[in-house]
Amino acid sequence: MTFDLLTALTTFAFVTVMTPGPNNLMLMASGTNFGFSRTIPHMLGITLGFPLMVICVGLGVMQVFDMWPLSYKLLKVASVVYLLYLAWKIAHAAAPREASAEGKPLTFLQSAAFQWVNPKAWSMGLSAITLYATGRDPSSLLWVAGVYVVVSGLSTTSWTLLGQQMRRLLKNQFRLRVFNRVMAALLVATLIPVLWPAH
Repeated sequence: MTFDLLTALTTFAFVTVMTPGPNNLMLMASGTNFGFSRTIPHMLGITLGFPLMVICVGLGVMQVFDMWPLSYKLLKVASVVYLLYLAWKIAHAAAPREASAEGKPLTFLQSAAFQWVNPKAWSMGLSAITLYATGRDPSSLLWVAGVYVVVSGLSTTSWTLLGQQMRRLLKNQFRLRVFNRVMAALLVATLIPVLWPAH
């Protein structure tokens, strides 16, 4: 991969990963409700799970959709249902003290598996492959995945730290409840492009 192409890929990855989306909103909510250290498995699930998904998609998972178009619709339904479930969990999250004892942030495996039903992840992955791994050869796919590991590590850390800092401002239960419900509403809003795509 040339330096110019790598620079373009890194910029693309940074912009797509750092902007608000389901992963980042959930990380911020998790940082607020559970703190940084308990959110680390969630962070690692995104940082490693998304690049693995990019490699798998690039190596041929997209052929499943070509051979069996119904699978795309099933994926879309699963994405909507799971995001609504996660939004409900965020909206009803306990106060930080209670969450420390009772609540459970996403695990590494849950977070990594979520990438497969995350509409933004699919959009980012397909765009990155189309633009920066056009031949879909293993070397190009590994470059794309490697860049996303680095950039996702920075992004997940930033969004979780932001949530952790907000935890200090949200010690009041009412404010925390409002925050969690706003985060849940924003998470649901990320479904708008999936349900009503622009033509």
